[in-house]
This record gives sequence, C-alpha cells and structure tokens, in this order.
Amino acid sequence: MTQVHKLWPLLTALQHYDKSISTYQRGRGQLIEAPILAYLIETANGRILYDVGCDHQKINHPQLRERYFNPQDFPAGAPEMNEDQRIPHHLARLGLTAADVDVIFIGHLHWDHAGGLRELRRCGCGAELHLQHDEWMHSQNDPSVFPDDLLDEEGQALQFKLHRGEYELVPGVQAIATPGHTAGHMSMWIELPKGPPVLLAGDAADLQENIDHDIAPGGLWQGNEAMAIDSIRKLKKMAKETGAHLWPNHDIDFYRGLHTFPRAYE
Repeated sequence: MTQVHKLWPLLTALQHYDKSISTYQRGRGQLIEAPILAYLIETANGRILYDVGCDHQKINHPQLRERYFNPQDFPAGAPEMNEDQRIPHHLARLGLTAADVDVIFIGHLHWDHAGGLRELRRCGCGAELHLQHDEWMHSQNDPSVFPDDLLDEEGQALQFKLHRGEYELVPGVQAIATPGHTAGHMSMWIELPKGPPVLLAGDAADLQENIDHDIAPGGLWQGNEAMAIDSIRKLKKMAKETGAHLWPNHDIDFYRGLHTFPRAYE
C-alpha cells in the first residue's frame, strides 16, 4: 500500500529558449516559454523533494547573472525567478520550513534542477540528498552543471547518497532509470492514495511532443539519441501498464492545466 499522502508541483522559475533545446534537431528558431518545476511529495514516512530548481542569487544578482548566464553560453538569457518562486517560500505557504524536508531526490545535476540545494541547506534543510552514481561520475564536464551548486556556504562539497539503478524510496515512490538526457537521469513514479499514479518524466521528456512522437530532448549525453528515445518509450510503457499519468517537465501548456498551488494531488 502506498505511503504517499499528497503531491504538489512547484513552479520555481520561467524560461524562454529555442525549442531545439527541448526537441532534438527540431524547432530551431522557435522561441518557447518553459516552466522550471520541482515537486514536493508528502508521505507517511516524511517529505521528498524531486529536484530543487535554480539558484535565486545567480539569476537576480547582476554580477552573478552576467557570470553564469552570459549571452555567449546562454543566448536566451537567464530564467525569470521571483521571490515567491523560491522553494522556501513555497514551503512556508504550506506551513513548513526547509527543515521539514527529509529527502531531496535530484533527477539530474543541471543548474535548473540542482541549483536550489545551497539555499535549502542555508535555510536549515538537513535532508538526505539522493543521486545516481552514473550522474555524479559523468557530470564533471557537463556545461549545464554549475560546480558551485554542489557546495555549501563554506565551500564544502555536499554529500550525496549515491545509488545505482532503480529503487523504492518509500512504498508508493519509485526511482525510475531514464538515461539519455544525462548519463544518470532518473524519473519518478508516484502512487497517489486516491487518483491515478503520476509518472514524473523529468527531462527525459521536456514537452508533450517528446512523449507523443518519441522525440529525444535537445540535450543528449554523448549524443545518444537512441538511449533517450528508449527512455521515453520505457516511460510510456510503464504509464500504460500502471495507469499512470505521464507528466512532461518543461511544457507550459501542460503546466497550466495542473492544479494551482497550493492545491495538491491526492
């Protein structure tokens, strides 16, 4: 029986970028708006965050913004992230603090998924940090990983609990291996107490288009398009077999159809 009580999608920022970043070799020259999401899962055994969004300071401090989101590396510029979109603010609206989070599950280490780690630590979060071993080993030369996102305020490396392959976090929450976008990318299957399960694709599928037409995301680990498409098909098969709703991760139209925070899925 599932231990999941509730699930909240959390909007942590909005970004505008060339669609080809989300759809491999398609949509070049088309500017799209994309939500940057994290997900809070409340269970009988504690609270889990899937991803933590961006580093607010890098986006809103002028010197840091210029350093990390310079036009040469980021033609579309930095995302838009206001105070209300910081994860500690979302938690506060639910009567929680960062200390109330027990596990942070990082689907992959890109800056828009792991950038909020330092702020959560600074706000008193002592959660276990879950990550795939392959993600850690192959992230060193990835330009979308900001190394200092993985350090605390004193410059010490954050300590991750490294896993290999799929596993159950708690009954009703399953880590699903979906490599391709990165070497150790992980999605998550969540069995809700009332409604159908939810299958968080993460960046295995940015858009509904990726799912509908088996299109790899624009960014690929070692250019491995076939691996990324296999992961999409795996998610679709799992969704069909379990009756789960498969959620793309950066699709603005899909996001607008979700419950408005702080309303939860149950």
